[in-house]
Amino acid sequence: MSAHSHLVDRYLAVWNEPDAEARAAAVASLFTPDATYTDPLAAVRGHQEITAVVTGVRDTFPGHVLRRHGIVDGHHDVVRFGWELVAAEGGDPVVVGFDVAVCDPDGRVRVVHGFLDKVPTPV
Repeated sequence: MSAHSHLVDRYLAVWNEPDAEARAAAVASLFTPDATYTDPLAAVRGHQEITAVVTGVRDTFPGHVLRRHGIVDGHHDVVRFGWELVAAEGGDPVVVGFDVAVCDPDGRVRVVHGFLDKVPTPV
């Protein structure tokens, strides 16, 4: 497994962690203290704010998990990958997107740019 694939697996595990304390610890382990996460719905900085965004998604979509969608591609300190949010028991994805992450020299994520390709239609 490449370093980029391993990073993506750790990243997705953060989003899929059901325990709030373990999730916060995973964010602190994976992201630099001043890391930023930006997507069309959020623009946050630091462990606490990133953890809040992840928790918000988990609260909005209970029983769902993020999984890889497509290939992981990377070079130097940059990795891009697709993901989809699906019910834990399977089925069609509710949300589909891709992220671009930039890492520091130690391999910790310092910037994430997220893009949403499919989002639920409000009822």
